[in-house]
Amino acid sequence: MTDHKFTMTINGKAIAGTETFGVENPATGQVFAQAPDCSKAELDAAVAAARAALPAWKATPIEKRRELLNAMAGVIMQNIPELSRLLTREQGKPHPDAEGDVGGGAFWLMESSKHEIPEHVSEDSAERHAITRYGPIGVVAAIVPWNFPIILAAFKLGPALLAGNTVVLKPAPTTPLTTLRLGELLRGVLPDGVLNVISGSDRLGPWLTAHKGVDKVSFTGSTQTGRKVMESAAGSLKRVTLELGGNDPAIVMPDVDVTKVAEDLFWAAFRNTGQICIATKRMYIHKDVYEPLKTAIVEYAKTVKIGDGAEQGTQIGPIQNSAQYKRVLELIQDAKDNGYKFLIGGEASSVPGYFVPITILDNPPENARIVQEEQFGPVLPLLKFDNLDEVIGRANDSEYGLGASIWTTDLDRAQQIAEQLQAGTIWINESQHLSPHAAFGGFKQSGIGVEGGPDGVLEFCQAKTVFTRKAAVTA
Repeated sequence: MTDHKFTMTINGKAIAGTETFGVENPATGQVFAQAPDCSKAELDAAVAAARAALPAWKATPIEKRRELLNAMAGVIMQNIPELSRLLTREQGKPHPDAEGDVGGGAFWLMESSKHEIPEHVSEDSAERHAITRYGPIGVVAAIVPWNFPIILAAFKLGPALLAGNTVVLKPAPTTPLTTLRLGELLRGVLPDGVLNVISGSDRLGPWLTAHKGVDKVSFTGSTQTGRKVMESAAGSLKRVTLELGGNDPAIVMPDVDVTKVAEDLFWAAFRNTGQICIATKRMYIHKDVYEPLKTAIVEYAKTVKIGDGAEQGTQIGPIQNSAQYKRVLELIQDAKDNGYKFLIGGEASSVPGYFVPITILDNPPENARIVQEEQFGPVLPLLKFDNLDEVIGRANDSEYGLGASIWTTDLDRAQQIAEQLQAGTIWINESQHLSPHAAFGGFKQSGIGVEGGPDGVLEFCQAKTVFTRKAAVTA
């Protein structure tokens, strides 16, 4: 779709925008398309359209809203080939992974449509009846990152629209095209103004989060940016849901079968080029299996194909953008400067594009930057431990608390470990599995609020309690 003129969707109409910006293919570093750079006037129009559409959408029966969420999913499913190819080109991920991102978005919308909006009767006595109902908050700003543009948009769109909110959706500046194209394909599916899709350079995010016409911000991205979003939203006390960064630990116990677990552990860290908030960022391996397991992981890493996601057989693509590429290289250089041992990788790629070879470090110190910071790239420190209480303390010693995983054949002990870990999601003998029917959120600076499950729907609802005194009112 090199020649396609991408447009924003505002009030159901195509808006080309008065300005544009370039979008790069991270596999080449070359600009291949232009996206609209939303102006303040165009943002005002999108928010106004969402505001105008809100009363009718709120009044639409929930069964009809369910029907339209499923219709949206159907449009996505019908266009998976086109959307996936475009996503690979702007994001870099291998084509099968792009299909998973796009198809996952359709799945999330369909499953989100099954949720109920609850009512809670807290008292029904002879004296009084009390009921709490949940209605929409209003206009939602849904801000999506560059690592999973479509499925993470669906995380927000499904529950927000189901609850009766209207939405202004903004993709990341480096991956706007697939989301813009999705907005184009969805025109006419929802009433005009219910879903508005805008794109813009770095200036747009702060405008959107501070906009007085926005009632709720749902943001997924880095903790650093999340702090800025919260500060911006505070001006009008907007509701916020923040799904932020993580530095997820994996704890590998001595009873694992090294040959069986090595591949799963590798992908727990390196799927999507390590650019996943819930990827394993620190891997703690018991000393009894450390040597054979590190060898097995490195040997498997040597079999993995890195390259352009559009090429058949590619398993790991490039870093998505130049800023993140430079950050990952900086962390690698810091490890070199401190004399840490590399088991594989550690050198910048010589080919065009933002490629970083798979890089695995051998037991760096706990205070190393590569251990303490979220790398968000194909770099992993392996860390040795011999005492369970000690490693739980090391795992919890982080400003983050998004996810963690435990690898063992002793499921009872795994449950005991899980109870002690400070993270919103714990996986036992797997990683990164999420469900639209389960809450997902982080401890500490990994976020505020949750996505998924009944709790995720309530993030987009305003509670209203009505007390009724049953006794007759006397003069």
